[in-house]
Amino acid sequence: MRRRSVAIPNLDHMERGQGKSHRSRLCLLALLSALLWLLLLYFHFVVLGGRTADESQRVNPDSLRRDFSNTRKLSPPSDPVNLPIGFSSPTVDVGSVNEKNGQGGEGSSNAQPSPLDVTRSKTIKESPTHKPENYPFMRALRTVDNKSDPCGGRYIYVHDLPPRFNEDMLKHCRSLSLWTNMCKFTTNAGLGPPLENVEGVFSDTGWYATNQFAVDVIFSNRMKQYECLTNDSSLAAAIFVPFYAGFDIARYLWGYNVSTRDAASLELADWLSKRPEWSIMGGKDHFLVAGRITWDFRRLSDKESDWGNKLLFLPAARNMSMLVVESSPWHANDFGIPYPTYFHPAKDADVYVWQDRMSKLDRKWLFCFAGAPRPGNPKSIRGQIISQCKDSKVCKLLECDFGESKCHSPSSIMQMFQSSLFCLQPQGDSYTRRSAFDSILAGCIPVFFHPGSAYTQYTWHLPKNYSKYSVYISEKDVREKNISIEQLLSKIPMEQVKQMREEVINLIPRIVYADPRSKLETFKDAFDLAVQGVINKVTKLRNEIVEDRVDKNFVEELSWKYALLEEGEYIGPHEWDPIFAKQKDGSADSDASTGEAAKSSWQTEQGKRS
Repeated sequence: MRRRSVAIPNLDHMERGQGKSHRSRLCLLALLSALLWLLLLYFHFVVLGGRTADESQRVNPDSLRRDFSNTRKLSPPSDPVNLPIGFSSPTVDVGSVNEKNGQGGEGSSNAQPSPLDVTRSKTIKESPTHKPENYPFMRALRTVDNKSDPCGGRYIYVHDLPPRFNEDMLKHCRSLSLWTNMCKFTTNAGLGPPLENVEGVFSDTGWYATNQFAVDVIFSNRMKQYECLTNDSSLAAAIFVPFYAGFDIARYLWGYNVSTRDAASLELADWLSKRPEWSIMGGKDHFLVAGRITWDFRRLSDKESDWGNKLLFLPAARNMSMLVVESSPWHANDFGIPYPTYFHPAKDADVYVWQDRMSKLDRKWLFCFAGAPRPGNPKSIRGQIISQCKDSKVCKLLECDFGESKCHSPSSIMQMFQSSLFCLQPQGDSYTRRSAFDSILAGCIPVFFHPGSAYTQYTWHLPKNYSKYSVYISEKDVREKNISIEQLLSKIPMEQVKQMREEVINLIPRIVYADPRSKLETFKDAFDLAVQGVINKVTKLRNEIVEDRVDKNFVEELSWKYALLEEGEYIGPHEWDPIFAKQKDGSADSDASTGEAAKSSWQTEQGKRS
C-alpha cells in the first residue's frame, strides 16, 4: 500500500504563529488577574469597609441578654399619672432605621464634618493601637452625626427598676417624712395641690404647693414625656435610673441605724452592676436624681451618730452622675439642679404671660430678706443682714422665727419678692436655698454672699458670668462690717439694674420644671437643661476615650473649678481658692462641717425656720 506523505509545514512560519498566540494568552491572563485584584480591592474597601465601621460596634446581643434590632421604638407621650413609675409603658414602632443611621452622618449627603469629626476620623485611620470600632458605645456615639435623625445623640434609655426603688415609696407616702405628710405633695405628678390665686400674686393656672424636696418624682414623670426615649440601650446617649434616692433617705434620717439607711442604696448598686447596660461603661453613662442636698448621701463613717447614708461614696455611685439640689464643690459625681418652685407652666404662653407681668411690676423696695437668724452658727452672717435690713428704710424684712410664719406662705414670699429690686440670699444651714429660685421667678435680682450658693452649683442652668443676673457680696465683708448693703446696691446705675432684671426674667423658663403632664414647645426648662447636661458629659467622656485624651491629671477636690471653665480654658488660680480650700484646721468648709449643716437643715422640714 502506498503510504500518503505528510506535508511538513514551514517551521519558521509555525514558530512565529506560536509566539504570537503565546503572547496573547499571557496578556489575557494578566488582564484577568488585574481585574480579579480590582474586584477584591473594591469588595474589601468599599463593600466591607462601609459596613464594618458600624456593624462592628453593635453590642453583642448575647452579652446584653436582649434581641437588639435596627428598629427604634420611642415611648409615646402619655399622661404620666396613668403610667407606672417603672416606665414599663407600651412603645410605638416608628419604623426601621435607615441603614445609614449612626454611620458618620452618611444619612445626610450635605453634612460637613465638624472639627471633632475630623479628629475622630484621623484617630480611627492613623492610630494602630486604638481601634474605636471595639468600643461598645460607638453605635450611640455615631448617632450624633446623623443629621436626618432628630434624636441623634439624644436618646435616653430608662432602667425598669423593681417597684421597691420608686413607686412602692409613693404607696407608703406617709412614711416619707417624720413631720410632713408627703402624700398631698406627691399628687399631680409630684407638683402637689394647686394654689389658689386669692391675693392675685400668682397666675390663674400653673401654680402648685410644691414641696422643695419633690424633684425625685417630678423629674421621673417628666422623663416619661421625653421625646427621645429608646428601648435599645446601644443607641442611648445616657441611661436614667429612676430611683427615688431623696425619698428613700428622707424616711430613715431620724431614728434608724446605718444599715437601714444604706439598705436600698446597696441593693440598687447590686442590681445595676448585674445589668448588661452597666458593663458598657461601668456606669459612667448612668444618672439618677435626688431632690435633696448632697450631704444627705455622704456619710463619712458607719457611726450611728453620723448623718445620712453613704450612697455617693459607693464605688458604683462614684461612676454615675447624681443630680441633686445642692452639690459638693469637692466631688465629681454630683451636679446641682434647681429646687422646684411653685410655678409649673403647661404651655409656652404661660411663661410669656408671666415674664411680661414681672417686667412691668412697680418695685418699691430696694432690697428684701426672708429668713431666720442662725445664732448657733458663728460663721452665719444672717444676724448682720437682718440688722442692716431693720436699719434701712428701703429694705423689706420677712422674719422667719420659730412657730407659724409668713415665710411658709407662698403668696407672702412671692408678694415680697415681686415688690423688690434685689433679694438677699445668704447661706442657710447649707450653701443653697430654694428662695434663690423663688426670687428669680419673681424677677428679683438675687444677691449672693457665697459662691457655693449658686455660682459653682447650677452651671447648667445659670450663666457662668454671674454679674449678668446677680450681685456678689463677700461674706467676709459683711461679717467684718466693712460694707453697707444698702449703699452698695443703691450705687448700681438704674440702667444696669434694668438690664440685670431683664436677664433674670429671661432665666425664668430655665429654672422652672414644666408640668410633667404636658411639654413646652420652644422653651427649655430645668429638666431639659439637666438632661442635656448629662448627655454632654457622657458624650465628652466617650469622645475622650475614643481619642485617648482622658485627663489623667484630674483633681477631684477642684471639681468646683472645672465646672466654671469655658471650652478651651485650663485650671489655674482663682479668687475663690481660699473659700473652697479644705484645710485640716477647720478654718474652711469641709465634708464634715457641711454634713453637720445637713443635719441642722432638717429642721426646715418642721416648718420652724427658713
